[in-house]
Amino acid sequence: MNPIVEPRVGYVVKVYPRYSETFIVNEILAHERAGLRLDIFSLYAPSDGLFHESLSRVQARVTYLPDESPKVIAFWDTLGKASDLLPDLWEALPEMLCENAQHVHQAVALACAVRARSITHLHAHFGTSATTVARLAARLAHVPYSFTAHAKDIFHESVQPDDLDRKLRDAAFTVTVSRYNEHFLREEYPASTSNLACIYNGLDLSEFPFQEPAQRPARLVAVGRLVEKKGFTYLIDACKVLAESGYAFHLDLIGGGEEEIALRAQVARLRLEPYITFHGARPQSDVKRYVQGASAIAIPCVVGEDGNREGLPTVLLEAMALGTPCVATAVTGIPEVLVHEQTGLMVEQRDPQALADALRRLMTEGDFRTHLARAARQAIEERFEINRNTAQMRHLFAGAAVREQALTPEAV
Repeated sequence: MNPIVEPRVGYVVKVYPRYSETFIVNEILAHERAGLRLDIFSLYAPSDGLFHESLSRVQARVTYLPDESPKVIAFWDTLGKASDLLPDLWEALPEMLCENAQHVHQAVALACAVRARSITHLHAHFGTSATTVARLAARLAHVPYSFTAHAKDIFHESVQPDDLDRKLRDAAFTVTVSRYNEHFLREEYPASTSNLACIYNGLDLSEFPFQEPAQRPARLVAVGRLVEKKGFTYLIDACKVLAESGYAFHLDLIGGGEEEIALRAQVARLRLEPYITFHGARPQSDVKRYVQGASAIAIPCVVGEDGNREGLPTVLLEAMALGTPCVATAVTGIPEVLVHEQTGLMVEQRDPQALADALRRLMTEGDFRTHLARAARQAIEERFEINRNTAQMRHLFAGAAVREQALTPEAV
């Protein structure tokens, strides 16, 4: 029987590093602390130039796959050279012809790296292009693959059900980040989700020290990309309600995105400039400082017109860990951690009046803030500690390796 090979996992992502995807860096760091050997493969290099401090602690080698569609002659030359390392490459040609040429080029490069570096498993984040490349590379290199499904890759109108079904079916396992997602996937793809697991994104709680919020000023914070699904237009309307009531407060809005111009225009139209400051994207140390200085954080997520929505916002978990009470909406996995009047306050989507009332309550009731904050921190400690949650993933990696080894002729 073959000896057990020490696992080496290749993480496949669309862009690395991406400022808004701290959960991926957190996950990688937790795996590295546990001794898992990792390589990172990115389909594209980052273009925004914004990075969190935690990125400097990642030890894994980062490889950027070819990010341009190859010319025909160069493409076939690449395949010819790769066939020496990937003996079954030509047998997979019919499958490759069904995919985008750029993804095929990236998958071949990834498969060659898998063989050259003795990588035993590929894991992608988001069931879109990264998983397309990981799936094909795993097929060419004869290793198992898995992926984490989040939200846009499940619910957006651009999702192709046949494609997602094939990826779920062929994966050694699939992880998703909320029970809501898990239920949806099992309902929609019942024949392809036998190896589906819900594992929450976790936090390194040593990086998020708890502080009680009883004595904080009437200051609000909101953090996230300025896109439709974050619901910030309704938060600005809620600020108008607060301002018209004569209540003295201030909102720090942290993040950048495609709706920034429209949101700034909304603030100007409602004459809310004295009440709202746009800070743009900020490093995580600044975000923590703003969150922990606020009486409440607003997370007014909505389901977008295109079906896009949050999975389970990382900033919600971070705020609950830090001791800042949250007001949020019941979108996807949020109710799994935020229980109304126990670990936070819940309001309906697109309801500025209810949002304003909840935020005013948290800004004015210090004892209630503290009650919510303590219970929220306990919930995070019990269910969102990253070392415990990533250990579940490593267990799945190990199980996939055992199954793969059992299928090889040498294992008999």
